[in-house]
Amino acid sequence: MPSTIPLKDSRFNLDISGVAGFFGGDVAVSAMTTVHIYQGRKWLGWYNTPGSYEIAKRYGQLGRARFWDGLYPGINVDPAVLFELDGMKGPQYRGVHSGTIMSKTGHLAHLFLQECKDTPREDVFVVHENLTCRKTMPIAVTIVTLDRVPNVEEHPRLFRDSTGPLASLPIVASLATAVACLVYRDWFCFSMILLGMLSSGLSCYVIGTGRFTFTHPKNAAGAPAGDGVLHGEGEIVVLRGPEGAVTPITRGRFSLKFASEPEYHNIGACSVLLTVQFLAQLLLVPQGEIFGQIMFLCSLAVSWGYNSYLSSLDRESFQRRILMEQVLSKPDKHKYEFGTRTAMAVFVLLSLAPAKQGDLRKVLDDLLPNETVVWNVWKQAVIERVCNPGPAVKMHRGERKPLFDRATRHEGFQPADLQLIDVLYSDAEVAFDVFYRVPADSMSSRAETLVGGRWSTAIAG
Repeated sequence: MPSTIPLKDSRFNLDISGVAGFFGGDVAVSAMTTVHIYQGRKWLGWYNTPGSYEIAKRYGQLGRARFWDGLYPGINVDPAVLFELDGMKGPQYRGVHSGTIMSKTGHLAHLFLQECKDTPREDVFVVHENLTCRKTMPIAVTIVTLDRVPNVEEHPRLFRDSTGPLASLPIVASLATAVACLVYRDWFCFSMILLGMLSSGLSCYVIGTGRFTFTHPKNAAGAPAGDGVLHGEGEIVVLRGPEGAVTPITRGRFSLKFASEPEYHNIGACSVLLTVQFLAQLLLVPQGEIFGQIMFLCSLAVSWGYNSYLSSLDRESFQRRILMEQVLSKPDKHKYEFGTRTAMAVFVLLSLAPAKQGDLRKVLDDLLPNETVVWNVWKQAVIERVCNPGPAVKMHRGERKPLFDRATRHEGFQPADLQLIDVLYSDAEVAFDVFYRVPADSMSSRAETLVGGRWSTAIAG
């Protein structure tokens, strides 16, 4: 065994004990969110991680007992929110048949909207590039047909851990630096690295015992079809299907189920252990030799790098995969981009039909809040044509008469009003052409009809 520790005569002191408790805490908490995504990740936290005090404070706020509130004051946070499985605000939703109006939805609706937004460009039918029509401010609409009605509570499968081999780096680094301190008998730094490995490993395991859970409220017997519209910024999503298939998006949520809830005493105990680690490092690391302090710092640096890698992973994309593949069973969805908002709005109405005229009018008013006389005349004409399309809609535009009577003289209309309504009628006809005439391999040209409580599909063009 070496008799002299390296840098023994150095007068330089790193004094890193205080920084170690704060630096990297946010990154470490963010990295911990992968515990509930990857299988077996809860067993891979045995390394000396930085930010112990910050982690303890964040975990301590999960505890709901007075004791934990006294030790770690602040607003109690739900575990799903802390680990980014919940908390995002979703878009506005209106149910066309049920009359449901939600000014904002939840986390899963946000994930679903982002999934629709990220549809590859080659899978989008761009109307103004394929048909002769007007283009002002393009807007996309995605038509989604939902078939699967999930159970009220489900436990999605976790992904295989592709980061497992990388986890060996901070673990090996912590072990190697601890052994180096042991060889040169720097008991202070050796014990602090070992304590850091123990507290981090136990905390990772306890947090990992939370079971990833999907829940949604059970819909009432005899509830109408769940067809409705998610109204996001720059993106419209039409949901079609039974109420039990739509509710998981609008009112479902991801959560973590712990055996210790609602007090979360085991998580509180981990917070105390992390706090003890911080205090011990604050007092004992400066007592170690400069070589031991460097070893301690090296273990933190490697761990911080690994935590940074984990926190950089797109965790939202994993949640979206779970939602789309396991909860919703890969629903059929088709996306189109229209050159004008009016054409898009008419297409949405066609996708929601058949429905009562009053219900469709509410959807149209949400999408196009214009309330002038011209717009009201146009809206009424569009809704009547949507509800009573007639055989002519299936014919090519050049082979049929216009769907809307432009010759009708509306009392009080000025020349500018007549010009405007003619343009709006043209936009509406584009939507009809897309819905009824575009080949099925390019878009969803199926008219969904609710027959005897079941969904049947008929080719419309």
